[in-house]
Amino acid sequence: MDTTTTPKGGVSRTHDPSFAQKLAFAFGHLIIVLFCGWLVLGNGWETTGQLFGKDWSLADPARAKVLLGCAFIYLIRHVITLFYLLERKVEWSEAIGLIIFIAFFEIGLVLLGGGAFRDYPVDFNYLDIIALVLYLFGSYLNTASETQRKWWKADPANKGHCYTDGLFRYSMHINYFGDTVLFTGWCLFTHNLWVMAFPLFIGLSFVFYHIPALDAYLADRYGEEFKTYSEKTKKFIPFIY
Repeated sequence: MDTTTTPKGGVSRTHDPSFAQKLAFAFGHLIIVLFCGWLVLGNGWETTGQLFGKDWSLADPARAKVLLGCAFIYLIRHVITLFYLLERKVEWSEAIGLIIFIAFFEIGLVLLGGGAFRDYPVDFNYLDIIALVLYLFGSYLNTASETQRKWWKADPANKGHCYTDGLFRYSMHINYFGDTVLFTGWCLFTHNLWVMAFPLFIGLSFVFYHIPALDAYLADRYGEEFKTYSEKTKKFIPFIY
């Protein structure tokens, strides 16, 4: 069976064109961020409350603005990934499913962290510094590792070989680890304990679903070269697992 045409980890691994899907994906994400901006900067939450005869307000607008900034940075990185870093095909089902996921996540964090469901602001403290460092560091791990691999694969001499350098020396799936770290920081910034279940879910989905499927694909594609790499490199968390 040609494994390049077989979905692995719920996504297509072919390099077929999918510009329309990527464009729709990016546009949908843009609409979500603009909606978050309307909620935070355009008094959208208060306006929505008035439609239902409710007195809704954001008790922590400063925190909401920072969370909006996080959503904007994530949008920029997403566009770069879709149109520069990502070579594989994006299926319509993947684009639509992830747009729903992003809408739920980004709008939810803006409202929760912004104090839509509490009547007091939370003062900025050391926990917020840790949260933002995690967000930025995780973003760096994901985008930088993907960029390093992109540049390496651009060299014809590397065609058909498995990339094992750069940040991927420390973890076979350092990009996935970066995503988990950034979502941890993003959620931590809301000061809502229940939201921390989300990055835990993300990490577990990588470990038990996406990584095994991707490893199976890479083993088929690179054979002994990937086996050697997997035997000497941590799978997910650098220096630990």
